[in-house]
Amino acid sequence: MTDTTTTEPTPFAPIHDPAERGFASDNYAGIHPEVLAAIVAANGGHQVAYGEDVYTARLNEVLGEVFGAAVEVYPVFNGTGANVLALQAATPRWASVLATSTAHIHADEAGAPERIGGLRVNVIDTPDGKLTPELIAAYPDRTGDEHFAQIGIVSITNSTEVGTVYTPAEIRAVADAVHERGWVLHLDGSRLSNAAAALGVGLRELTTDVGVDILSLGGTKIGAMLAEAVVVLSPERVAGLVWLRMQSMQLASKMRFISAQLIALFEGDLWRRNALHANAMARRLSDAVAGIEGVRLVTRVEANAVFPILPRVASERLMERFRFYFWDETTGQVRWMCAWDTTEADVDAFAEAVRTEMTSR
Repeated sequence: MTDTTTTEPTPFAPIHDPAERGFASDNYAGIHPEVLAAIVAANGGHQVAYGEDVYTARLNEVLGEVFGAAVEVYPVFNGTGANVLALQAATPRWASVLATSTAHIHADEAGAPERIGGLRVNVIDTPDGKLTPELIAAYPDRTGDEHFAQIGIVSITNSTEVGTVYTPAEIRAVADAVHERGWVLHLDGSRLSNAAAALGVGLRELTTDVGVDILSLGGTKIGAMLAEAVVVLSPERVAGLVWLRMQSMQLASKMRFISAQLIALFEGDLWRRNALHANAMARRLSDAVAGIEGVRLVTRVEANAVFPILPRVASERLMERFRFYFWDETTGQVRWMCAWDTTEADVDAFAEAVRTEMTSR
């Protein structure tokens, strides 16, 4: 007879200070307790692998309620995977992508759309990280020119990589311009929750209702462990995602644990609560440093990011105590990100450190 006796597991002791928080990225945050509880709740017994489980089925229902009944949902491991899959599935083999020069798919994914997806990314410089119908119209897309990779899809990000937020009207205008040309509109929604919370609207109002065709839905930055999804809003414009997900190594065998996280975030209002809090902490931080001599706030805080300019030496000294990144090496602009677990005490302590640094120069 097999011995099924089990022993009590040894508790895992953290090897870092849980109270220590930086301002480099909302990816630094831990897992929200409600999401962690959902993972634990999904852990009992066996479920069919590769997405044929009850949690993934429920996730399709949940996101159908959020975005519209016609959606198709493909959970994946990370945002880059979601972006590459979405672009591949909605783009002919010979076509290319149009995005802003600050777009994550262009500047921060190590060429993954090109290398993995085989898609050239064409870019437009913008003053605020947002595309407009006018910018799209002015772009020399060389339609019909066999020497140019024909544009098939336009990708926007909300909230953008520079912290700005598209309104529903702005997205609708872009969508109309895109669809007039026969192209597809993709939205990188790694921080879509922050954008919706900032505007006081629902997720559908920034996607389905305004002409977005395919969405990379983010979960990790607002409290998940590793959970993103490709959400197809216009199924007639997309093909092959079932196979592309496997070929791109984004098919989770134990998918129920990804799906359970997204259910926890989007079945209720956890996504909104977490995003509202992160946004509020960014505004608090911006307000706290606004009057400090030598700190220039060149952009308005719209979501959960602050982009000030400081003397480089001051930033480097602050980085010895708090993690954050340079955004523009030439100007000294840095990026401070707030997360769902950023506290008022975190913000106040960091702002005071900035004040001390700047007044001691």
